[in-house]
Amino acid sequence: MKRRDFIKLIGGVAASWPSAAQSQPQAVPVIGFVATTVNHAARFLENVRKGLAEYGYIEGQNYRFEIQETHFQSERSPIMYRQLVEQKVTLIITVTTTGLQNAKAATQSIPVVFAIGSDPVENGFVASLNKPGGNLTGIFNLGVMLSGKRLEVLHELVPSAAKFAFLTDPSNTTLGKLQMQQVQAAAKSFDLEVLNVHARNPDEFDAAFDAAVREGAGGMIIGTDALFGGGSFATLMTVAARYRLPTIYVDDVPVKAGGLISYAADQDEPHQVVGRYAGRILKGEKPADIPVQISTRTTLIINLQTAKAMGITVPMPLLARADEVIE
Repeated sequence: MKRRDFIKLIGGVAASWPSAAQSQPQAVPVIGFVATTVNHAARFLENVRKGLAEYGYIEGQNYRFEIQETHFQSERSPIMYRQLVEQKVTLIITVTTTGLQNAKAATQSIPVVFAIGSDPVENGFVASLNKPGGNLTGIFNLGVMLSGKRLEVLHELVPSAAKFAFLTDPSNTTLGKLQMQQVQAAAKSFDLEVLNVHARNPDEFDAAFDAAVREGAGGMIIGTDALFGGGSFATLMTVAARYRLPTIYVDDVPVKAGGLISYAADQDEPHQVVGRYAGRILKGEKPADIPVQISTRTTLIINLQTAKAMGITVPMPLLARADEVIE
């Protein structure tokens, strides 16, 4: 081969390189998430998808989830967040205070978007609401602060009870402490006694309710821990019905399915905010510059049919304040 022909051949190959590179499929963004189980997180993830869709992100087309499941073994959570960081996910989302703690410990560079029930400024997650700084932003509701209000509502529904049980997951030490402070403050104002019962997984719900009944509790307040959400509602309702113990939930789902009463912070809109914020970050915005939002909307739902079946007469003032009454 002549030198001139060889140079032309090399030049032709080189000219084709950029085109070949451009034809390679682009890696889609990966959103990391640690869940108790995917089933427990179904409602959260569906709302996140809706928020992402508003910014043009469709799962399976231009992003995908990388989901780790703890299967009720909370000690695995920090490890799983570190694994997401090692996998170099594009962004991390979290829906619990404990999850946010673990995410913050695992990375100071990968963006993290949260939806939690405690004040992120008071708990040291962000510098301020308007300018969070760092790699964290998101939304928080009044979930933890409503723990005391739930005691007040349940006391109004069952005024004869002098003692109430409060169900928490002992694995969530920070969240448990915050919730207990609210409940104890409310109990003191009404001269009531509070019994703290625990469950680390659904298999322990029965023992928690049994302890509450044996200790003379006249009602059960469910904590805001992730364990008591999602797929656990059916188990909680079944156990509460078996013990005939008036129970107040932190979500509307169990009440619409036959539970007694719920006093809840709005979840759907805050979880869609997580998706919107994720979309904004994927488009190039920095979490440090996206203000943390506060969700203050609450809903009171009473299942009148269940109350009648339990022999409970719902006071008219409480009935009048309800956002929804199921008959």
